[in-house]
This record gives sequence, C-alpha cells and structure tokens, in this order.
Amino acid sequence: MISSLITFLNDHAVWLVTASVISLLAGLLLVPVFITRIPVDYFSHSHRHRLSASSRHPLISLLIAGGKNLFGIVFIVAGLLMLFLPGQGLLMLLAGLIIMNYPGKFALEGWLIQLPRVLHTINWLRTKYNHPPLLAPADKREKSRKDVSE
Repeated sequence: MISSLITFLNDHAVWLVTASVISLLAGLLLVPVFITRIPVDYFSHSHRHRLSASSRHPLISLLIAGGKNLFGIVFIVAGLLMLFLPGQGLLMLLAGLIIMNYPGKFALEGWLIQLPRVLHTINWLRTKYNHPPLLAPADKREKSRKDVSE
C-alpha cells in the first residue's frame, strides 16, 4: 500500500506541487476578502442572522446550499490529503468547515473567534484593510449592559 502511494506521488508530483502553489496563492488573495466582509457585530449575536425565506427561490437556495456543502467536502478531503502532502492542510480543513452548513457551525465559529490569537490576527487583517475590528463574543455582554444602563 505504501509503495503504491509513493508511486502515485512520484507520478503526479508536478500536479500536486501546482495545486499546492495555487491553493497558497488563492488563500493569500481570498482570505482578506472574506475576513473583511464579516460584519463587525457578527459574533455579538446569540444566533446567526439568516436571510429571509422570501429573498430567494427555494430551488436556488437548495442549489446554493448543495454547492457550498459539496465545495466544503472537496476542501476537507484536500485538507486531509495536504496534511501528508505539500500544502496548507489545516487551512483547507478550516475553510471546508466554514463553507459547509451543519448544526453547531455558529458555535464552532464562536469558539474559534474567542481564541486570542485568532481574534487578534483577524482584527489585524481587518485593520490593515481599513475595516473596523470584530466585536468579540464576550463584548456582547458588555454591549447589553450598556444598552440596559442607558
């Protein structure tokens, strides 16, 4: 089994390196775009804001959700492969998890954003591109106290 994997890697090394470089460049270009599009108060709500059901035709919504989930699965599989091959495996895994729709996704995002390094890095990127920093999930308690006191 290992010999067949080594043979596969040798036969497809150029394509694997090309895919790795493309994913690196795409990540460098797209991550700032996605991070700056997050609303400042996205994590300060207890539930994710959803578009109203009347804003899209149900078939369009189903196709978009299916496409996002399929795209997310491809990212997760690629991320798993990149853990052992050249590439940004953890970044691809995380991107796949964020793209997909599943129960508990908002809680996972909230947990990730509460990690000091994650929030600091995201806010550094937002500041670099002239966007205000995200409110941390803990800020929602302070904000609600201010609202009550006013």
